[in-house]
Amino acid sequence: RHRTRREGWDPREAMESPSPPLVTSPGGLIMMADMEVHRLRRITRVLSIIVFVLLVSLLAFAVALTNSRVGSESMTAVWENTLSNAKYVDLTHSFAPTTPVWGGFNHAQFGPAVAGSNTPGLINRNEAYSYARQGFVATSYTVPTDQYGTQLDTPAHWNEYGSTVSDIPSTVALRPLVVINIADKVKRDPGYHAKPSDVHAWERAHGQVPRGSVVMFRSDWSLRWDEYARFGVPTIFPGVQLSTLKLLHEERAILFHGHEPLDTDMTPSLEGEAWLMHHNFMQAEGVMNLHRVPEHGALVTIGFAKALGGTTGLARFVAVCPPDWTDGATVWAKPGAPLATQVAPLRRNSAGVLQPNPEAVPTRYCSSEDTKPLGCPLPS
Repeated sequence: RHRTRREGWDPREAMESPSPPLVTSPGGLIMMADMEVHRLRRITRVLSIIVFVLLVSLLAFAVALTNSRVGSESMTAVWENTLSNAKYVDLTHSFAPTTPVWGGFNHAQFGPAVAGSNTPGLINRNEAYSYARQGFVATSYTVPTDQYGTQLDTPAHWNEYGSTVSDIPSTVALRPLVVINIADKVKRDPGYHAKPSDVHAWERAHGQVPRGSVVMFRSDWSLRWDEYARFGVPTIFPGVQLSTLKLLHEERAILFHGHEPLDTDMTPSLEGEAWLMHHNFMQAEGVMNLHRVPEHGALVTIGFAKALGGTTGLARFVAVCPPDWTDGATVWAKPGAPLATQVAPLRRNSAGVLQPNPEAVPTRYCSSEDTKPLGCPLPS
């Protein structure tokens, strides 16, 4: 029997033949039984492989389904476990009629909003809304330029083929924050411009600048913001060299950079801003409080007024710092709901800005005799 198998009998023939040949001798019967055993073993192996593949496929499907469910719930876990305990630092100036602005633009104007038409029983055309007569107020803003205060410049600011504010994708909303500190160098040289060596120094301390991050240059220029509002923007200010911008965008693939002054550099042609805009990159200007956030390990939220076809977005940047950071506020300290009550009634100052006025007489809501204020009677 064994000699017969070594001399050329192929067990695969058992799979190809519907039945073994008719054999009547005892030796032939033994060989036929042996062939059947091998045939059954081969079939068993094939079936085992098929079952194994099916089990692996089912396991992979179950893992994928589990991961999809975890993924849909994991962001809530990130909020509960990390973001809710983070420290938040505002990097944004409030914009006002006194906001420092480039000399080629005018300042904003604030005032009460007035009715555009008559609403019988509530307000007459051109009448200003008030707490007493209508139950609410609204504010009118005349902003002569979107290049105002803390801002996010888009390529359309300089490039007629560039994206506008309303073209910015929602994916920019949250990014890693890199803060490169050049404040000491600016103290020695108020016109210092960040160099590639400043980026390399940061990387030696923290690793390579993350792809898709926001890189902000701390100069502490913004600490004198109120002074600039009174006396104007100085002609000498810190900036960022073009070579540094090219390094960050072409070699590190960042989202955008930000700086505290209102221009990128002091070159006669503003070459840095020109290069950015004509290469379809954004930039942030007029940021603040970079001295209050870590150089590494924070995130930044990016919000802006989404004006259709706008060239620049009046922006709101907030740094999200690690829970053990020494500065900033947690959501537990400042939950945002309910918001704080003013210390005195709000009234407009000479610039049209609503501010608490200790000398103001509180409004008697729902007491108007010739109008029907909204919200009355006040619900408890």
